This record gives sequence, C-alpha cells and structure tokens, in this order.
Amino acid sequence: MIEQTIEKLKRMSLGTFARSLREQMESPQHVALSFDERLGFLVDQEFLAREDRRLKRNLREATLKQKSSLEDVDFDTSRNLKRQQLLELAECRWIKLHHNLIITGPTGVGKSFISCALAEKACRSQLRAKYAKASDLARELLIAREDGSYPKLRTKLSRTHLLIIDEWLRDPLPQEQARELLDLIDDRFRVSSTLFASQLPVKEWHQHISDPTLADAILDRVVHDSHRIQLTGDSMRKATASITTQQAETKQEQASLCSDH
Repeated sequence: MIEQTIEKLKRMSLGTFARSLREQMESPQHVALSFDERLGFLVDQEFLAREDRRLKRNLREATLKQKSSLEDVDFDTSRNLKRQQLLELAECRWIKLHHNLIITGPTGVGKSFISCALAEKACRSQLRAKYAKASDLARELLIAREDGSYPKLRTKLSRTHLLIIDEWLRDPLPQEQARELLDLIDDRFRVSSTLFASQLPVKEWHQHISDPTLADAILDRVVHDSHRIQLTGDSMRKATASITTQQAETKQEQASLCSDH
C-alpha cells in the first residue's frame, strides 16, 4: 500500500514528499510522533525543497554579473552609501510598487555589485530578476526584431519583476537603439521595475541620447518614479587589489636586482 502511495506522490511531482515519507517509514524515531507532526514534517520538507528549486531557477535566469549579497556590502568605505536607504530597498517594496532605481557614480565605486546584491535579494523574495548591460540588451532587442523572436523576448522581459540595465549610457545611445529601449521602458512603465546603473549623473543623460525627442520620452518614464543612490569616491578596486602599490614596487626592485646580477 505504501509503495502505491509513494508512486502516486512521484507522479504528482511530490518527489521530496515521497522520499521523506519513505524515510519516516524506515526510521524508528518517527514512530513516537503524532499523525499531525509527521504530516507537518512531510509538508515542510516538500515546501522547502520547492522554495530552494525556485530560488536556484530565479538566480540562474537572472544571469547576474557577479555573485553578491547585501550582507557583503561595505558600508565603511566613504562613498555616500546610506545603510538605512539600502536596507529599505532590500525589503523590495519598491519593486512591488513598480518603482525604478537609479544608481550613479564613478567607475569602480560599486554600482554593479549593489545592483546584483539587490537582485539577489529580490530572487530570495520570490521575484524574478534579470541583469544585462545596456549595449547587450539593445543589441538583443534589435536582433529579435530581425529574426522574429521579438514577441517571445518581449513576453519574457515583461514577466521580469526587476530588470537591471548596467553601464547605462556608457556610450552615446544611437537613435535605433534608443527607440528599442524606449519601447521596452514604455512596456515596463508602472508595471515592472527597472534599475539603471550609470557613471553619468542624471542631468547629463539627455545629451547622451542622440535623438532629443526619444531622450525626452525615455527620461520622462524613468526619472519621476525612481529612487536614487548617488555614489561618490574612489574605485573600490583599489582597496581590494591583490597587489598593492608598495608590493608592486618591491617586486620591481627585486626584478631589477636580479637583472643586475
């Protein structure tokens, strides 16, 4: 009888429930438990397994640039990063309210790391996220237009709760790409959330979009419903470099001495 029950559980895609049930039947330590306790344990095991699979799938589909989490964010380095603001953003209410987030600051100051950390937290909150560089995303949209896969890509992106567009306006945005990104941003306007990470302050965005009309439309849809993090300071890569300037100079001196001999 139990084998038939286990087989039915597997056919209903309750594999973890089935394995846990077999373990209960073979383990004497579960005999003393009540029916409610044993059932609760089985349900918990199945629930946790499904949550774990969902998280792994969300993280895989997010294609994050780097592995990062909010626990690893450095608040000690002086770069105008406010702990309270980031903790509030980590609650993901802004995503559920379909707001945007703009992170600006010089190269290496941690824009991508913070963006990926927020996306990782969103995935843990059962939200779908997607990371892309602006140039790659624009190219993907243009190719999809040409090969007929645009409707499928558009549907996929529309189901993404948080879209990260990194390196936003790193290079001037030509008209064709601006038009594609405007369509995407318009689709997501007050329906989903988009995070823009850029070296440029917002006041300089307009001049880096070749078509003024498209620039007006893009900024109108992005700026007004956006939270902002404006980072400052030196590159974090200096602090995390594996070889310091002093170490490098020492190695150069040693190499010079060796060559003299």
